[in-house]
Amino acid sequence: MYQTANQEDVHRMADREKIVVLGGDGFCGWPTALRLSSEGHEVVIVDNLSRRKIDIELGCESLTPIQPIDRRIRTWQTLTGKTLEFHNLNIAEEYPALVQLIETVRPKAIVHFAEQRAAPYSMKSPRHKRYTVDNNINGTHNVLCAIVESGVDVHLVHLGTMGVYGYGTAGLSIPEGYLTVKVEVDGTDRAIEIPYPPHPGSIYHMTKTLDALLFYYYNKNDDVRVTDLHQGVVWGTNTEETLLHADLVNRFDWEGDYGTVLNRFLVQAAVGHPLTIYGSGGQTRAFIHLRDTVRCISLAIQHPPARKQRVKIFNQATETHRVRTLAELVAELTGADIRHYVNPRNEASDNELVIHNKQFLELGLNPITLSEGLLQEVIEVAGRYRERVDAAKILADSRWRADIPLDREGTPAVQP
Repeated sequence: MYQTANQEDVHRMADREKIVVLGGDGFCGWPTALRLSSEGHEVVIVDNLSRRKIDIELGCESLTPIQPIDRRIRTWQTLTGKTLEFHNLNIAEEYPALVQLIETVRPKAIVHFAEQRAAPYSMKSPRHKRYTVDNNINGTHNVLCAIVESGVDVHLVHLGTMGVYGYGTAGLSIPEGYLTVKVEVDGTDRAIEIPYPPHPGSIYHMTKTLDALLFYYYNKNDDVRVTDLHQGVVWGTNTEETLLHADLVNRFDWEGDYGTVLNRFLVQAAVGHPLTIYGSGGQTRAFIHLRDTVRCISLAIQHPPARKQRVKIFNQATETHRVRTLAELVAELTGADIRHYVNPRNEASDNELVIHNKQFLELGLNPITLSEGLLQEVIEVAGRYRERVDAAKILADSRWRADIPLDREGTPAVQP
């Protein structure tokens, strides 16, 4: 039988465990579900297919033609002999069904991807802000509450974001979750550890910040074991598993709401659109390749916090880059032009970003970093499906405040 996991992974994961992947039809959720299945886990996907419905709302679709979830699952079973169970369930609204699922499956771990994940989408209108809060906060709280009610000792692995910290570090390297500070007590300095102060940059990032408070409470009050992964911007589109068959291909978002910056640049180059830099391009972001995201989820499941241990926090990012540096690299590889547009976000025009990520490195992660070879892989995908791109959807139309102008024309980059 064909094995997609590395042999050392198969050896480590010899005992079959049940794992629930919430949001398992999505950009990170689908390849994660396949990876965990290939490692020998019994995987249950829970998804209400809301991301596919948002495609219809936005009037565009994944660059890659993704198949219906039942066909995806059927093809995976045909290729590998492994079964993926699927439940169409809205965890933010169908609480009794969620409790019943946990009681029936009794999973070792729940991987939580089931949140509206795009900052621009969360800022499109009051309706989108309210939807993001209702979906994300209710969903996360329902999961935590359901774990407690079920009585099952579940390890919750949550996909968070580096964006909870904002994009200014005040000269500090961002630690993995906790910061040691000194406070004066009766004239004596005392060192204590506190959660690193959040500084969310959008409604989406704000919901992830509120998630962290929910994790803190349920961990403290009910001993729920939680790992919170503060992830950087994901680039790349496929993993070893999704490349096995066209039916398994991962979704590829390219438009102004859900497309991440590097993937957007590569699609823009493929269709002859100038690369869209919002603002100066001096914004520094943390990045991670999709394949490393999947590896990190697996590592987090393999190394759960102990019972009564505080929330475990990882910075799930492998490198940082300025936006304009990425644009210049893509322009050099593809010959694309660069244009600057008014930044719709309320953020500094330039920032430094230094992060710690030693925990995953110590667990054996060998990071994939930006390389021309991997960029070329994405360029080829973008070129193959460029006819599926609607140029009218490339520019973002979300604005963080009503007084920020909507710029559809841009200004050409100054040639060096």
